[in-house]
Amino acid sequence: MPVLEAMGSEVLEVAPRRFCALYTANGMSLPQAKHNIDEWSWFPRLKKDGHFLFGKSTEALSPFREHLSFLGGLYHPNGPKSDPHVCSDMWLTGAPLQDPNRDVYNSVALDQLVAKHTKHFCRQPSMVMSVDAGVGFLSRTGTISYSLNGKPIPAENNPRQIFNRLFRVDRASLNNERNKINRRIKLVDAVLENARSLNKKLGKSDREKMDQYLTSLNEVEKRLVASEKWVDIPLKTQDYSHLKLDADSEGAPSDYYRTMFDLIALAFDADITRSVAFMLNREDGMGISDTFPIKLGINRTHHNLSHAQDKDGQLKFAKYDQFLSEQLVYFFNRLQGYKDNNGSVLDNSIVLYGSGASTTHMPKNLPTLVAGGANMGLKHGQYWKKGETQMSNVFLSILRSMGIEEEGFADSTATGAREIFSNA
Repeated sequence: MPVLEAMGSEVLEVAPRRFCALYTANGMSLPQAKHNIDEWSWFPRLKKDGHFLFGKSTEALSPFREHLSFLGGLYHPNGPKSDPHVCSDMWLTGAPLQDPNRDVYNSVALDQLVAKHTKHFCRQPSMVMSVDAGVGFLSRTGTISYSLNGKPIPAENNPRQIFNRLFRVDRASLNNERNKINRRIKLVDAVLENARSLNKKLGKSDREKMDQYLTSLNEVEKRLVASEKWVDIPLKTQDYSHLKLDADSEGAPSDYYRTMFDLIALAFDADITRSVAFMLNREDGMGISDTFPIKLGINRTHHNLSHAQDKDGQLKFAKYDQFLSEQLVYFFNRLQGYKDNNGSVLDNSIVLYGSGASTTHMPKNLPTLVAGGANMGLKHGQYWKKGETQMSNVFLSILRSMGIEEEGFADSTATGAREIFSNA
């Protein structure tokens, strides 16, 4: 049930603890020293009076200095062992994707482990979003979220459809969706059974695709089951007038990103979900987002910029990072504007932003920013870096800060960055 005043002050005082993972592909701009444009580095390079100075690509975030920290030196030990194009696949999992003998390609993603522990509080276990719908394909994934058994969870990319699913739920729409899903599941089951009876006429790749599609349908069915339990409980009254639900990835990138961020912020504010994964860009030039820099007048694609070795290319790459920073500022402002009983939604949310590579195809020193969580023990205003640190150790710190007492996560050896995560 939702938190009600009748439940008493002890329950009311426990604000939701939320997690949001935001992924951008192709690394960040870390200009080569020979170009003399260090001020455009995504990572802070300088200090003044003991405090880090924002680079030009991130200075838009400066109003939130006390609400965020940069982390350097992070890596997944399996990253350098794997195809460099799978860095988005393993960003939230740390799985040994280089092992061809694994029964399941991936392992559980951090957002889904959070969802496992928070789903009983809210209408939807999680929101999985991407600039491209679906799951993509191995090494060119269209999702960063993987289920408890390591299967890719399909991402949603249509703002209006996401809004309707989250905020326009009624019994008629649920029944209609359930009928559609059941028909699709029966069709997939029939194809798989037919393939088995015809001496596995479908090849391995086709069978994997069908199995992946069935997994996607099952995930949708789980969301429907969750919604049905809450359908008669009214949603929090909110203002939706600012939403641009017709925004799409074919139009202005800022309109699209900000609408998606609005939906996340509204969902957190209404406690519809406490776990979100949003893939802002795809690796290796895949998907519509590769053209976003061109739409912004930068005149080169995202993937092309990430490979740039010349000064002009690296500067333009940094200016795209600057654009993404401006979208984060919009999101943080939204989260800060919504209030819980003990502070802002931002204070009760941990936002993880980063990439699976530093420079192109380099799975070390992963650019990482953590924001929010002041009421969860996070201490900000830092540029934290202590040699090489396993990303999974930081993930374990995130879980502990959320009150999730898992013994470990993936290949973690201990909690990490405890100077930031004081409750870890």
